[in-house]
Amino acid sequence: MKIALGYHIQQGAWGGGNQFAKSVVRVLEEAGHKVVYSLDEDDIDIILLTETRWRSPSSSFTAAKVIRYIILKNKNALVIQRINECDERKGSSHMNSLLKRANYIADHTVFVGSWLKELPVWREGSHSVILNGADQEIFTADRRGYWDRTQPLQLVTHHWGAHWMKGFDVYLHIDRLLEQERWREKIGFTYIGNLPDNITFKNIRHISPKSGSELGMELAKNHAYLTASMNEPGPMHPVEAALCGLPLIYRSSGSLPEYCNGYGIRYHGPNDVEAAIYRMLDEYKTWSDAVKSYPNTALRMGQSYVKMFEDLLVNREEIVSRRRVWREPLTVLLNHLSIR
Repeated sequence: MKIALGYHIQQGAWGGGNQFAKSVVRVLEEAGHKVVYSLDEDDIDIILLTETRWRSPSSSFTAAKVIRYIILKNKNALVIQRINECDERKGSSHMNSLLKRANYIADHTVFVGSWLKELPVWREGSHSVILNGADQEIFTADRRGYWDRTQPLQLVTHHWGAHWMKGFDVYLHIDRLLEQERWREKIGFTYIGNLPDNITFKNIRHISPKSGSELGMELAKNHAYLTASMNEPGPMHPVEAALCGLPLIYRSSGSLPEYCNGYGIRYHGPNDVEAAIYRMLDEYKTWSDAVKSYPNTALRMGQSYVKMFEDLLVNREEIVSRRRVWREPLTVLLNHLSIR
């Protein structure tokens, strides 16, 4: 297969989409498939549209270029859109409409979480849910710090984005808890990543964003992982932590329960996060043992994409014949051709 990936891989610490792209490319190439990053070649089998914001440095082509390609150059290329964003994630008002408009051309849609798929914005159509996975060679439990109860339980979280909805209501609450000696005797907390301009922690240790092996080693210095992020479509951060062997304390929001259930303790927000931490202090061994079987690896994710591609190609002729683009009025088509 020849797969066109609509994503420019970035170097250094970046968001979860970048980790997805690296992982999928690796699995595809190891399986003998060719990955390209443009629509210049006329024999592409699969177009994977992953970034619809044309101004993004990670975008290698947009929905408009895809529609031009299948109309003018190669109608047999199958178009798959991976949806990993939504307005609910950051309280924005444009992302859902942008993704929905781009989805016009998709033969198949991949959602990174069932919660995301169930949002009322998406049209009916062929779709899959494939959870994100992280690289087990980078995020490994071999070097994790096991808690022996002779010291405070070291909690950690990490985010590339600095939006308030990453969970700063909870992180600031924990920062205030750590002003109390009784809490400092029980836990420590490290935040890895970017902070909003108006937030400075007094008691939480803050270090700059990390990526790759450096991030894996930093996570593994800790005992457990706490995420407070809200409305996450398909979170990578608890996946990386779980593969490092860290049991999870996770907010009951977005796709976090789908990614974390069975590998840690759920809570709802600042009002009950303390109870969740207390539970982890009491039940640490149980969850530390459970997380050893965490399944969401990059290999598993990549293999799921390869299988999906192969299954769709078996039915390529039928899929191409029923495309909406062949049935839409010219005015509608021109409208989509005009978008970037």
